[in-house]
Amino acid sequence: MKITNVETFVLRHPLARATGPSIWLYREREILLVKLSTDEGLVGWGEACMLGGLRALIDEVCAPILLGQDPCGQRRLWRKLWDATLNGFAVAAIDIALHDLWGQATGRSVAQLYGGALRDRVPVYASALSYVEAVDPADAWLPEALDLVAQGFRAIKMRIGRYPPRHELPLIAKLREALPAEVRLMADGNAAYTLPTAMRVGRELERIGLDWFEEPIPQLTPSQADYAGYEALVAGLDIPIAGGEILQSRGAFKALLDQRKVDIVQPDVTICGGIAELLFVADLARLAAIPCLPHCWGGAITVAATVQLLALLPDPTSGPCAEIPMLEYDTTENPLRTDLLVEPLLVVDGAIGLPSGSGLGVKVDERALARYRVA
Repeated sequence: MKITNVETFVLRHPLARATGPSIWLYREREILLVKLSTDEGLVGWGEACMLGGLRALIDEVCAPILLGQDPCGQRRLWRKLWDATLNGFAVAAIDIALHDLWGQATGRSVAQLYGGALRDRVPVYASALSYVEAVDPADAWLPEALDLVAQGFRAIKMRIGRYPPRHELPLIAKLREALPAEVRLMADGNAAYTLPTAMRVGRELERIGLDWFEEPIPQLTPSQADYAGYEALVAGLDIPIAGGEILQSRGAFKALLDQRKVDIVQPDVTICGGIAELLFVADLARLAAIPCLPHCWGGAITVAATVQLLALLPDPTSGPCAEIPMLEYDTTENPLRTDLLVEPLLVVDGAIGLPSGSGLGVKVDERALARYRVA
């Protein structure tokens, strides 16, 4: 089997109202899809977020490397792509599509390619309670959270940090008190805080009873591989600190884990270099006794790839109450997640079932692709 065509598609959906985390509001959802076609009629799909220059990198640098190659030679192709780009986003998008083809060619799901799934249902948490333009969270957080619980979600991650702590912390306490005790609640600061404020907010979140505090302070330095100040958060707070979603290489993750800068590591399959790389990072984390809960924020292909990966991650302990790794499931307005597949991945009773098909186990709806395509 040979790769005969490499195509990229920009998909976009304008939002009814500007929405986002603490540090910005966005007015549209946008993703980049990669389609690999073969001489045997099989098609593989990958996904990345839309970053400046990424599409050109895939079209102009990666495509010539792939054309005429056997997609089942994933490890060899991965190395060539990485050496040519040093870009985790570009390599990840193609790697997901290569795994999709590799699985289809052998009649196996991605999970089966790596020895078989450890579970056939992946628990999810709602990635929700974002900010909406001109809406005070005092009017929005509680009704949205209660609606998610009514839908069957048993864990919710909220966005915090856009308003001063004196405004938000009482609202978070009220929310935690109103939710059933068995529903987990987490917070994502999205780099909104300074280190001193993050320490103060983190102590209050501990008191309120949240499960983790995600990426509260800025992550990037000139090296783009250092979470400066996170070691102070981990040492000074009892609430677990989660992070790592923006890292693009196993070396960056090794440094993060070796320096104990997070209590929970969150590699993203569309950023860290792809499927095998995320599994490698998960093994590194396990050796460091740090839970791995992959970050997942994008369209349907990202969700499908992350579901396959979560089916492979072992329980953290053998105890009957071990916390099974959960899928981050974006519940904001995003038809690029809900409408792009012939058979959508549905949350039922707080979990998504592992698709039964080969590769990623999903098929892209070409009509939906055409509807949302802008380039």
